[in-house]
Amino acid sequence: MEIPYIFNIQKFSVHDGPGIRTTLFFKGCPLRCNWCHNPESQSYAQEFILTKSGKSEAVGKQYTIAQLVKELEKDQIFYEQSGGGVTLSGGEVMTQNMDYIEALAKKLNQVGISVWIDTCGEASYDAFKRIQPYVEGFLYDLKLMDSKAHEHYIGKDNHRILENLKQLSRDNAHIRLRLIQIDGLNSSETSMLEIYKWLQLNQVRIEAINLLPYHEFGRDKYARLNRQNDLFCKPTAEALESAQAFWRLKGYPVAIGG
Repeated sequence: MEIPYIFNIQKFSVHDGPGIRTTLFFKGCPLRCNWCHNPESQSYAQEFILTKSGKSEAVGKQYTIAQLVKELEKDQIFYEQSGGGVTLSGGEVMTQNMDYIEALAKKLNQVGISVWIDTCGEASYDAFKRIQPYVEGFLYDLKLMDSKAHEHYIGKDNHRILENLKQLSRDNAHIRLRLIQIDGLNSSETSMLEIYKWLQLNQVRIEAINLLPYHEFGRDKYARLNRQNDLFCKPTAEALESAQAFWRLKGYPVAIGG
């Protein structure tokens, strides 16, 4: 079985699903978001990054399922006490070797650990069907509604992303929608209204919404990977509060962050 690379195991995470969680960040993504704050997540292969002290460091490590489950079980008491568990993230977890991902999720289920999936949605729906019996829910990223703008800023149009979101809703999956907020691009009330109208038109059921403000925390990584990227602006506190109020008025549980 081909073993994917993991570039981070983040313990005691409280922003990637309910309760206290461990988030596994799988390496490799089909998208190229201009604002990506984890550029080391984009390639599916192991690569090297310069540390802040100037040393070369490998990014990405392979784990057998047995090794990974043994590590994750160490914090099972925290998952149980908080209603948490494990979140499979990326990069894009749904484009990894699905034999491995399905077996991992199934094993975590067997030992009583809840699994959530953090996804951009750009994957075959067959992958989603395989994983659904073993996961509690999906954290689903929705970045831009305009397909041409999506292709310009992200590298691909959003057709499959939207179709997969509709199908997950039809399959009665638990979905939390995550909306990245970038000033001047997708954080306006007009942008929020466009998403809301699409959700209503397609009868897509969303349990909650998380507004994720753009940040610059990962910008130095581009230089350390010998890459360049565009600079965007984070929304103001007032813009975030306005977006939060918009979704509350529409009847959705909504939080800034998460």
